[in-house]
Amino acid sequence: MHTTLPTPKDIYMRAIQYVFFTSAILYFGRDILILLSFALLISFVLYPICSWLEKKGASRIVAILVSILLLLIPAVGLVVLAVNQFALFQNEWARIEPKLMESLAQLSQHIITNYSVSQDQQIQWLTQTLNQSSSSLINYLLKVMYSSTFTLTLLILVPVFAVLILYYRHMLVVVSYRLFPKEKKEDVRNILFMTVTAYYNFIKGMAIVYAAVGVLNSIGLLLLGIPNAIFFGFAAAILTFIPYIGIMIGSLLPIAIAWITFNSIWYPIGVVFIFAFVQYLEANVIFPLAVSNRLKINSLATLVVIIAGGLLWGVAGMILFVPFLGITKLIADQHPRMKTLSILLGTDVK
Repeated sequence: MHTTLPTPKDIYMRAIQYVFFTSAILYFGRDILILLSFALLISFVLYPICSWLEKKGASRIVAILVSILLLLIPAVGLVVLAVNQFALFQNEWARIEPKLMESLAQLSQHIITNYSVSQDQQIQWLTQTLNQSSSSLINYLLKVMYSSTFTLTLLILVPVFAVLILYYRHMLVVVSYRLFPKEKKEDVRNILFMTVTAYYNFIKGMAIVYAAVGVLNSIGLLLLGIPNAIFFGFAAAILTFIPYIGIMIGSLLPIAIAWITFNSIWYPIGVVFIFAFVQYLEANVIFPLAVSNRLKINSLATLVVIIAGGLLWGVAGMILFVPFLGITKLIADQHPRMKTLSILLGTDVK
């Protein structure tokens, strides 16, 4: 009895089906999958601490709670720092507000002088514009409220799921053995270990990326003499999570502050140049070195999965899909049949 080998057309159609159904599952199940993915990420990062504490004699639940507490301490520290910087900005606002009103008055007078548009006509135009955009604004606010509610839910549920994953981790390992019965337990265990390492390296790489971007932004703004440079620098670094528009949103306020404070066009241009230069370094130097190389995947594959993650899961997908790609590369490295995929994702250009 002869076995018919699949033709290239059959392989191509099967690949399209896999991509379609996988994309559909990822898109329609994104809410629960994002929650589980973040919880898995946190549990992988905390696992070494839990394991070390358990070896020292701590019970599993105590080790998990201590690990979560160690994670919360720097998170709370960052929040306190952000609140402190925001308070400094509020104190600065009392000095900036009169200059802002003066600049708006000068702009209105400039329009009256050069374009013969009276102040009443300007107010009427602004009123009409606001009325026309009110429905869009309401829709936008509803989306923001939904996103904020979902984010708050994540902040509450992700640590809970992370605790449960750490507590039942041995059961999950046994399930992994049963899901891949043809593989040796040693191979499955090695892949799980490398998966934890990949997530840890990703988190460490991302921390380096945003710390470097925040520091470079702050140094540039300090050299220009922009008030609250550290606050604006790190706020813009965090907002780069949002593709394309994130850096623009982060730069609007320091640009306005530069214009109002110094009353010169060169300072806002300087802010734009600083953010553009740092963004170029982040995209082409810092991110590939800090993240892609740690996961041993090339920059082209990284960029593709970032775009795919953004399309399917939004900002969360851009964060999570890169370590997923790293895990796929680790699995491909272990299987000779996936050698082509391993080469495609790898960093070897020889």
